[in-house]
Amino acid sequence: MTGIQWLNNDDASQNVLLSIEKQSEHPLAEAVAKHFEGVRATSLSLFDSITGKGAKANHNGETYFVGNKKLLAENKIVIAGELQDKAEEWGKQSKTVIWFANSKQALAVIAIADKIKDTSVQAIKEMQDMGIDLYMLTGDNEATAKSIAEQTGIRHYKAEVLPQHKADFVKELQQQGKTVAMVGDGINDSTALATADVSIAMGKGSDIAMDVAKMTIISSDLTKIPQAIRLSKQTVATIKQNLFWAFIYNVIGIPIAAGILYPVNGFLLNPMIAGAAMALSSVSVVSNSLLLKWKNR
Repeated sequence: MTGIQWLNNDDASQNVLLSIEKQSEHPLAEAVAKHFEGVRATSLSLFDSITGKGAKANHNGETYFVGNKKLLAENKIVIAGELQDKAEEWGKQSKTVIWFANSKQALAVIAIADKIKDTSVQAIKEMQDMGIDLYMLTGDNEATAKSIAEQTGIRHYKAEVLPQHKADFVKELQQQGKTVAMVGDGINDSTALATADVSIAMGKGSDIAMDVAKMTIISSDLTKIPQAIRLSKQTVATIKQNLFWAFIYNVIGIPIAAGILYPVNGFLLNPMIAGAAMALSSVSVVSNSLLLKWKNR
């Protein structure tokens, strides 16, 4: 969390905000909760997590919301000009904007920024060099999404995307005949992860994302993704080579052992040589598989 702009700051509002974020399972909520360490949480009722938008809860008969601008718009919540201006300013700085409001008006706007890792930029470049089309699907606003896409070199992006719309977009790509790999770390990504042909979760993400995904990057280092792609290609190539070595001995050896050359030159395969050839077949397959350990990934 990098900043917060209050309409009218007071301890009661901080207590409610902290309490809602402590109950939320969204990764961004943890950042807000850490910022308010030392603030006393308060009791809430009717807490409800709203997929793709935020959360709401009741305190002393008043309903409070924490989430994106869509959540506020749906509940006809008024946003003061000073908070709107601040939100637009933070959005242009590639920061994720979160709103805190009661049932009538926005009480605060919060900015959260996650520094883009050099390894992420490197991973994106490597995958694009492989001929992979990359799409960024985010719930952030258009300004934030555009800024992040420009910094990372991503050519295609969609902003303000709800969880189900992510899954719909995956299906749309699949209907075009494309094989789709989805990378995600949050609850909002779980539906799209389940829909994709290949699903990859980040190790520091939510439990449900890791449960749904077929593969988890433990280190949350995106460069592991192109590395995994290269390794999978090498593995498939090794499987094909092993099938060749497994069959070539039999294709050549069995007819000779059956005496196909005997009418021509009287040659019969010695059983000891045949046994050695079969053993050599297994050695060739195992040795070829072990070469994966030394291949450049």
